[in-house]
Amino acid sequence: MGSIMGSLFVCCIAMLFTLCFGADPFANFELEYSYITVSPLGVSQQVIAVNGKFPGPVLNVTTNYNVVVSVKNELDENLLVTWSGIQMRRTSWQDGVLGTNCPIPAKWNFTYQFQVKDQIGSFFYFPSINMQRAAGGFGSFIVTNRNIIPIPFSPPDGDIVITIGDWYTRSHKALRKDLDDGKKLAMPDGVLINGKGPYRYNNTLVPDGIDYETINVDPGKTYRVRVHNVGSSTCLNFRIQNHNLLLVETEGYYTSQQNYTSVDIHVGQSYTFLVTMDQNASSDYYVVASARFVNQTIWQKVTGVAVLHYSNSKGKATGPLPDPPNDVYDTSYALNQAMSIRQNVSASGARPNPQGSFHYGQINVTDVYLLKSVPPVSIDGKLRATYNGISFKNPATPMRLADVYYVKGDYKLDFPTKPMNRPSKVDTSIINATYKGFIEVVLQNNDTVVQSFHMDGYSFFVVGMGFGEWTENNRGSYNRWDAISRSTTQVFPGGWTAVLLSLDNVGVWNLRSENLDRWYLGQETYMRIINPEDHSNKTELPVPENVLYCGALASKQKKQKTSSATSIFGSSELYFTLLLVFSAVISLLC
Repeated sequence: MGSIMGSLFVCCIAMLFTLCFGADPFANFELEYSYITVSPLGVSQQVIAVNGKFPGPVLNVTTNYNVVVSVKNELDENLLVTWSGIQMRRTSWQDGVLGTNCPIPAKWNFTYQFQVKDQIGSFFYFPSINMQRAAGGFGSFIVTNRNIIPIPFSPPDGDIVITIGDWYTRSHKALRKDLDDGKKLAMPDGVLINGKGPYRYNNTLVPDGIDYETINVDPGKTYRVRVHNVGSSTCLNFRIQNHNLLLVETEGYYTSQQNYTSVDIHVGQSYTFLVTMDQNASSDYYVVASARFVNQTIWQKVTGVAVLHYSNSKGKATGPLPDPPNDVYDTSYALNQAMSIRQNVSASGARPNPQGSFHYGQINVTDVYLLKSVPPVSIDGKLRATYNGISFKNPATPMRLADVYYVKGDYKLDFPTKPMNRPSKVDTSIINATYKGFIEVVLQNNDTVVQSFHMDGYSFFVVGMGFGEWTENNRGSYNRWDAISRSTTQVFPGGWTAVLLSLDNVGVWNLRSENLDRWYLGQETYMRIINPEDHSNKTELPVPENVLYCGALASKQKKQKTSSATSIFGSSELYFTLLLVFSAVISLLC
């Protein structure tokens, strides 16, 4: 009898997956977060590893796959993992930020489950709380095309994944304490490429004994090179000595194909290039990631250097590094490069239709939000960062969970649409957005540093950038035809960036500065998008059965169970009951 029930249960599981997700396959991963000791800059330090690796493993899936990621938290503090650029259609429950998820306690497990619906491209995952990304915990997340959808270039001969980022030899806890004590983050100690320090291109600037990254290639072949800036706060200029970078994709969208000798990659951004190994291999070549928009003389030692090694190379890389952009007195250079990145409107994306068929420039804007940032200020004796004079305080109970369980007073839907003439304050204030609205967000950066702005759950069209204060007259310069769609954009100091997006993804979604210090100090908010007519979970999936509870709902949280099956789904009896309910619903819908 037991074996019959077991077989029936397995069949029911398969049936439920079919009902919920159709014929789309599943990709399963296990990620264990723990500390290891490494010395990327010659100083022994504790970093956050994933499955014992620093950086973490590459997660590679295909469009429309259902992704199941079991995360084991072996750290000594809470953890959340977020999936930068993955849109989490209909399920902000899986987004992995404090406004939507309770943190995973130390020594606990949690399983994320989401579908990479209609997405392709280069993304990355990372820990989203407690400044942990400054200690590691990140890795590449790649979504490849289905075979039936052609890519807009010849298939490359191989894939190369590169993570770049500024790096501190002090722990993320020490950096966190500095910010708590009202101090600014000091200059980083270096830049890492794939978790390793710089090749010794200069005996004065680079000490001996540093382990550097070597990228092995074959002459004549073309490689797809995916580059992620996973750092804390520094824009990096990426270049490969004597090689062109043919840009083909960024954060899930194909670009018009242009060659660059170097590209500025801002914090949180991801780019994909095609690089052809067309040099004579008289020696190895430098791969460089150097700081931008800083005093180059002082920051000279903060440079990441790897080695591109041809299989027929005749010697080691020598001589000076390839020059960075020479635009100290030309503020337009970086802006022009950013605006030169356009969408490929004739290429199919995840679906067999041109990406440009969505004529965003012809849609009437329903709401305008102007988000202004300024240098951090003291609020009630604490250093805080703000948007529109509000420094965000995360609620005790994740906001959408508070909605479902009628927790009152957890947050306020009163975030101002523009800066207010009043003292700055700490508040849990979010944007009450309109479902199916088409909005304009203007990011005004009156801070002294270049910033990255990111929005979870969406991509947006980057239609305009400029210096000075934004005015309505600037709309005349917007790109309303082939602006790139992405989830992370730069905002230059003393300048503005304008984006457009269609609010078709129900949930509560984080808007933030990707600069870790500004984010930690409160420069974020959320956008709540609810379909008032959805009474059958057609536009938003229900609360996951394995959801974690905290805050006002902490009493609902049961002790972590040891079985992975029960920790994900609960008891067999409960799961069978859910199956019957789902089957009944599907029968009614059919």
